[in-house]
Amino acid sequence: MSDVLPSVLAGLGVPDAVDTLGLGPQRRVCVLLVDGLGDELLAGAAAHAPFLTGLRERGRTLQAGFPSTTATSVSSLGTGLPPGAHGLVGLNVAIPDPERAGSRRLLSLLRWRDEADPRAWQPEPTAFERAAAAGVDCSVVVSRSFRGSGLTEAALRGATLRAAETAGERVMAAVQALEAAPRSLVYAYYGDLDATGHAAGAASQAWLLQLEHVDRLAEQIAERLPAGTSLLVTADHGMVDVDRGCSVDVDTTPELRDGVALLGGEARARHVYTEPGAAQDVCATWAEVLGDAAWVLSGEEAIARGWFGDVHPRVRPLIGDVVAAARGRSAVLASAQDPVEARLVGLHGSLTSAEQTVPLLPVLAG
Repeated sequence: MSDVLPSVLAGLGVPDAVDTLGLGPQRRVCVLLVDGLGDELLAGAAAHAPFLTGLRERGRTLQAGFPSTTATSVSSLGTGLPPGAHGLVGLNVAIPDPERAGSRRLLSLLRWRDEADPRAWQPEPTAFERAAAAGVDCSVVVSRSFRGSGLTEAALRGATLRAAETAGERVMAAVQALEAAPRSLVYAYYGDLDATGHAAGAASQAWLLQLEHVDRLAEQIAERLPAGTSLLVTADHGMVDVDRGCSVDVDTTPELRDGVALLGGEARARHVYTEPGAAQDVCATWAEVLGDAAWVLSGEEAIARGWFGDVHPRVRPLIGDVVAAARGRSAVLASAQDPVEARLVGLHGSLTSAEQTVPLLPVLAG
């Protein structure tokens, strides 16, 4: 995932960018990110996405980082860095609370506004800042609600935000942005497939019908590309439909709350922030109680195994003292803390191929 935009920048002639993916020289590029379009899901629903399926033969797959969740993957895409370097290491992470010395509080990296400075959190230049400095016109096509968010500032700064709410608006905004300059980079985001999977499941008829809309969206952009423009269709993660029978609820399992100061992350990828001195005991208890439902490691072990890539010192405090990644179709729910998530059908965040493997599908306009 973190190789996509550096490779695009190299093709656009941005200094010091490396074309790791071998995309080649380019003048205009549109990257369409479809939230939740895992490669395994796409392969299993080929009949519902004939346009995208036709691109798979000359496409490839990428691996999303851990956690395989939107804030993390969009940041890896936008910065060209692994999670341990950019610092957006999960859905909900703990940050020091300046009003209470020694305490921490949870921050949602999707809903983040002014709780923390995004430029201090993620200080490295984004791909868009690098491209703009080299004379490339950069745009992001997203909902207007994204304007000014912490995630947008941390991962996408340097680009002009072109607000678009509907699928048709996204198509036209992306095409108009591509036509605006002889060298241009456009990032367009579409989130309804992920929302449908969360609510109804990725095996549902609703999800398949939504995929048909995604297929047509991508085709409409491809049909309208200026000559010589490249379209790259990718995703931030896949999805797993959870089996409640093999899942565990932290809020109805008291021993999983013992020694825990804050429970972060999400149901498929938990950051567990412990009380002082309790990390070892919490890790042992979680490993015993969860058993085959999750991989459970101390934060240091997870870092050593490369789950987050190379971890910068400023990022280490954001990673849980204990980290749990769900296996199979299980989830580590928190029904009292987050009752909405506890009711969702489709989830993501863990290390399985269903969640981490995403497509990279190229189109080159004649």
